Amino acid sequence: MLEDCKSALERWGGVHKLIDRWLDERRELLVHFVELKEACDAELEAVSKAQIDRFSELLMDYISAGHFEIYPQLREEAKAFDDEAALTLADRLLARLEMSTELVLSFDAEYESPGRVRQHLGRLPAWLERLAHGLTERFALEDQLIGRVHAAHAPDAARQEAAAQQSRV
Repeated sequence: MLEDCKSALERWGGVHKLIDRWLDERRELLVHFVELKEACDAELEAVSKAQIDRFSELLMDYISAGHFEIYPQLREEAKAFDDEAALTLADRLLARLEMSTELVLSFDAEYESPGRVRQHLGRLPAWLERLAHGLTERFALEDQLIGRVHAAHAPDAARQEAAAQQSRV
């Protein structure tokens, strides 16, 4: 997952400062995810509420930024270019992103208080596995959305490069 994050940042970095910042947040989220997973693997009982809270905070911030900043901006860009195909794709992808959003909200609720952390700590490794799967899919969908909107509206050289990359896939 972390390698995919690096390639996404390289691929879309510089397109827009907001997206750059968001991809940096994605990388920070993944670093904390790995740290929390390693802590669970090393000694589950030693995982603190503070560790879970920090990860959950980053997760909620990342999801919120997508829903309230990035996705609306991408839709507006597609509208500005009168790109109906991009809008249709955006609607389809955004509907699929809702599944991982619900997963994140459930995780946050599961570990919201010290009592719930103590009660559900044994479930944390399974939660992290579900989140890994959900986030991997989410990042791929987000990258597809970013790529489609920006590739279609990029200057000619960038558009040709994007078309060449898609033909290799």
